[in-house]
Amino acid sequence: MPAGDFRYAPPPPAESDSEEGRIWSQIKTGARRDADSEPALASYLYSTILSHSSLERSLSFHLGNKLCSSTVLFSLLYDLFLDSFSSDPALRSAPVADLRAAKLRDPACLSYSHCLLNYKGFLACQAHRVAHKLWTQSRRPLALALQSRISDVFGVDIHPAARIGKGILFDHATGIVIGETAVIGNNVSMLHHVTLGGTGKVGGDRHPKIGDGVLIGAGATILGNVKIGEGAKIGAGSVVLIDVPPRTTAVGNPARRVGGRVGSGKHEEVPGESMDQTQTPMEVVLIKWMTAITVAHSGDHPWADYLELAAK
Repeated sequence: MPAGDFRYAPPPPAESDSEEGRIWSQIKTGARRDADSEPALASYLYSTILSHSSLERSLSFHLGNKLCSSTVLFSLLYDLFLDSFSSDPALRSAPVADLRAAKLRDPACLSYSHCLLNYKGFLACQAHRVAHKLWTQSRRPLALALQSRISDVFGVDIHPAARIGKGILFDHATGIVIGETAVIGNNVSMLHHVTLGGTGKVGGDRHPKIGDGVLIGAGATILGNVKIGEGAKIGAGSVVLIDVPPRTTAVGNPARRVGGRVGSGKHEEVPGESMDQTQTPMEVVLIKWMTAITVAHSGDHPWADYLELAAK
């Protein structure tokens, strides 16, 4: 598709003192540097970044090219994305927060331009926000069609009714599934193959509520209308069926809270921002206890009662 603007008057220059202006300036600087060092990408970088006057125009162009098909035309998607980003300050600020999150939390993120162009989790999240806006405007057939294209292209399946905050990092992103009534707070990080699902075919409010600053490890599954408290950490591969208090680690299948009622396993950092997926020595001991409980769940194990009490 040719680069350039379509039917909207150019906005004021983005190079201002605003955070968006600073990040957009860095994106263009990175794109120029990459075009100089890799001439094979010069045309691509010009069409996706350097020919545009603002982040929302560049993002709209890139998403339109990614998600268009022979029957869903680029021009329709470009206009849809640009109108949504331009008319909604919250939609316009969210990509900036997400870009910062990727750059700060992912050591593999080379630059803002690298994230904008290549991080499918970032792109899927921005496209979902537009689908969610369509859903709230009762334009549900178009919202669902956009959800389908996001799933086809990026391998990320988010129901358009799901509500997602900003400062979000979908790291790797492949296989992420987020259900209709799920809510995700700000500054949340989740890795690939995370499922925020229901527990059956019953309707209503049936999906997880994720607080601010939560970290969800790869392959974790959280089912039902459960609350994951602010700053909690969900271990990789865990299956969570219960509420998790704030700043608490939950691990295992089924997941158990590490630290118990007295909060000895609580942490002070914000895992969704620190990306610390390790366990403290006490957490390691408690995880071993919980493993023993799983083996001894029938009550035949001589330490079963003690281990069950210790984990509470």
